[in-house]
Amino acid sequence: MAKFQRILLKLSGESLMGAQGYGIDPVRLNQYATQIKEVADSGMQVAIVIGGGNIFRGVQGAAKGFDRVKGDQMGMLATVINSLALSSALESIGQGVKVMTALNMYPIGQYYSKHLALEALNGGDVVIVAGGTGNPFFTTDTASALRGVELGCDVMLKGTRVDGVYTADPEKDPTAKKFDKITYDEVLARGLKVMDLTATALCKENELPIIVFDMDTPGNLAKVLAGDPIGTYVY
Repeated sequence: MAKFQRILLKLSGESLMGAQGYGIDPVRLNQYATQIKEVADSGMQVAIVIGGGNIFRGVQGAAKGFDRVKGDQMGMLATVINSLALSSALESIGQGVKVMTALNMYPIGQYYSKHLALEALNGGDVVIVAGGTGNPFFTTDTASALRGVELGCDVMLKGTRVDGVYTADPEKDPTAKKFDKITYDEVLARGLKVMDLTATALCKENELPIIVFDMDTPGNLAKVLAGDPIGTYVY
């Protein structure tokens, strides 16, 4: 695990549902915590941004009649719930962790600042940044890219339930083919839904590589960081 010194791990809120179909599956949550602690124990610095789709998604709320700004704010709160759950799971297995929020929500979490986040990372804590960017109309993918660039991370790891980037949605198209590597430009040109356009453009502009991989298989996080050829490398 010597290739990267500091990583930004983006976790899918929807993956936290596990087999339940809604909310937080404690089995999946503890699997995530175990994988993260293993990486942190190796000396690697880990910052995390987690989505809120297992609880509420602003865009879907807007489609059902919610005001978009309020819907996105509800989504931000969902990410805070997930972040607190993950921090609790990490603490229960002896991993130091700091929850920071993009909105001022003391005492639920410390208000995010780059300086305090780096201080915590350098001290060996995992840092979970909740609340997205703190602004409506921006996804947690964009928040991940922003925090990854801001904190000087070497790579952004996008943990999903799919094992990489495909020519089409592999859950819908059995003929879809997986990419081992793909450039940002090709992702944009093909309209592939790796992340939203803002997040992809931000990573491209700041040369932050992305690895998309299946986080739901225990042990995959360590394998990706060890250089095993799983997932898709976006550069």
